[in-house]
Amino acid sequence: MIVQWLLVVALVAACFVYAAWILLPAAARQGIALFALRMPLPSVLASFMRKHAVAKSSCGCDGCDRSPVRAAPSATQTISFHPRLRR
Repeated sequence: MIVQWLLVVALVAACFVYAAWILLPAAARQGIALFALRMPLPSVLASFMRKHAVAKSSCGCDGCDRSPVRAAPSATQTISFHPRLRR
């Protein structure tokens, strides 16, 4: 019975840490990551913290929408109308 309680406590604690990390603002995550990198960490955790220590935004996009070369819009665009099927 004690093993079951310990497993439940470990799972709840892990879920709490995950949810808190995801809901933190990017600046707070960056600060925590920089602080954690001062301590000796396992290589997997250290690489995770390094990634978040240099992250600039909290979204998953790495600037893919900021392309330096943009295609000029063409003068004519074709519009296709698709009729609805009758039920």
